[in-house]
Amino acid sequence: MHTIAMVSQKGGAGKSTLGVHLAIEAYRRGLRTLVIDLDPQATATTVLARRGDEPPDVKPEPPPRLEAALREAEDGGYDLVVIDTAARADGGVLRAAKAAQLSLVPLRPSIVDLDAVEATTEILSLAKCQALYVLNAVSPQGTEADEAQALIEGRGGRVSPVRIGARKLFSQAFNSGQGAQEIEVKSLAAAEIIALFEQLDIPTKAQAHNPTSAVAETD
Repeated sequence: MHTIAMVSQKGGAGKSTLGVHLAIEAYRRGLRTLVIDLDPQATATTVLARRGDEPPDVKPEPPPRLEAALREAEDGGYDLVVIDTAARADGGVLRAAKAAQLSLVPLRPSIVDLDAVEATTEILSLAKCQALYVLNAVSPQGTEADEAQALIEGRGGRVSPVRIGARKLFSQAFNSGQGAQEIEVKSLAAAEIIALFEQLDIPTKAQAHNPTSAVAETD
């Protein structure tokens, strides 16, 4: 069972958005997928509840229950667990990072997000967890993303070559509990999610849910 933690000490960085989209992509590729929602705001739980009985599954849990929930997920035959965490330095973030094979750290290329990188990095260092920073809500113009990447790499962080644009489709898709790649497979948003998922190198089963490689055409 693979486990990915969504970690950031800055609210609004995109943890839930990326976490839910990656979980949906895993489901589309035939993986039995669970989102464990440690965030009291329960964004992932609310969004995925709109899918009804259609996977991926979601389970809100208090942080002290994480290890037990992961054991239950493994016993239940899940292939991938995505852990969504709160945007604050609490025990849940550290627990999630320790439990995961990889922590994904979304951040916007803004000074307030970059100011929070140090606190996030300290938690990941304590957890001794492999981490991948993902630039999110990136504008097609300007040099902010390049500058943010240089700063993170200068601090020893690893930055994904896949950048996620500032696209309305991500939030629009959530209105029906879907991912961008489900409602507009040839959109730029879909292409970015698919590229990010494929970078994670998660072994997938038979592609039972017919994922189509996105050819970016629309926003």
